[in-house]
Amino acid sequence: MIHHRTSALILALSGLLLSACTAGSPARPNTGRQMVLDRLGAADDAPYSAAMRAVTQSGTERLQLMVGRINLNTPLTGRTTDKTKQYTEDVVITRQKVYRRASGSHGVWQEFPSAAAKGGIPTDRLPQYARLILGHRGSVHRGSEPVRVSASLSPKDIESVDRAVGRNLRPATAIDADVWIDKDGRIVRVRQDIHFASHPDIQNTLTLTDFKSVVSVSAPAAR
Repeated sequence: MIHHRTSALILALSGLLLSACTAGSPARPNTGRQMVLDRLGAADDAPYSAAMRAVTQSGTERLQLMVGRINLNTPLTGRTTDKTKQYTEDVVITRQKVYRRASGSHGVWQEFPSAAAKGGIPTDRLPQYARLILGHRGSVHRGSEPVRVSASLSPKDIESVDRAVGRNLRPATAIDADVWIDKDGRIVRVRQDIHFASHPDIQNTLTLTDFKSVVSVSAPAAR
């Protein structure tokens, strides 16, 4: 029979041994890759809205500018203004359709399938896009906040995240992709340098700021 004092000593020693084992157990590797995965995993998956600015350019020439507010973590919806050298249009993106008409006009809205809102960036699947970049030997640049992850992708790679976006990029030979991830796990910036065999490169940049609750978006009235 074990004496009470002996029993207490054994328990105390057991506690010390357990503490030592816990302290000496291997911790999760503090690599850049793991940090990015932890941020993405801890991000709130509730729908939210963000102010967006998207620029497409070739060299120093700006081809297109889109600004507005969009809903994320949900099917892409929102309201933007789309400007090129040829036109400036108001755009309403709903789950089913995209509506466009010349800014300042009162004419009939042109209707397109919702896939027409897709460009070269899978805007409504940004966490999946960040994981895709990370999974393709993505480099993690930890020098500043937000953290940047970069890799070279093909259109087929991007199709695995968003088929429509990947198809839009099919003429490209390669896409050098970068995403910036903040401490809350949100993607706050995306940049793509898109390379072609016989055409000048194009750069897409998407910047997201001013995160708020979801905004209501419905189809516009005919007039």
